[in-house]
Parts: sequence; structure tokens; C-alpha cells
Amino acid sequence: RRGIQGKVLAQFIVNKDGSISDICLLNHVDNSLDREAMRVMRLMPPWKPGQMYDKPCRTQVCIPIVFKL
Repeated sequence: RRGIQGKVLAQFIVNKDGSISDICLLNHVDNSLDREAMRVMRLMPPWKPGQMYDKPCRTQVCIPIVFKL
């Protein structure tokens, strides 16, 4: 409605079981985009965990979430 667009960087941890935790936003464009990015991050299905020595491990991930009209 307000014509706001931009890119929000989200950083989080993928745990050994694929669940996501410790979500934080590294840059802020607008409060409405920040809220939507957090909402989408919480609804994500489990990820494939990182591997170290052929065993699952906690992995830090940073992804851009682009809002474009």
C-alpha cells in the first residue's frame, strides 16, 4: 500500500535437527518490512543442517530477503 521496497538481511542459526533459531535482522529498511521478514523466517520449514566430519552441526546462515513491487 505504501510502496515501500528494499532488501533485508536476515541472519540465523540452522540447528542439527534443521530447525531455525537466533533470528536477527542485520539491516533495516522499514518496520513493516522487518516485521514481514521475521514472520516469513518463523514460518520456514526445516533446513538441511550443515555437515562437519559427516555429522550434522549448527551453522550460521545469512540470506537477503528482497521486497520488490
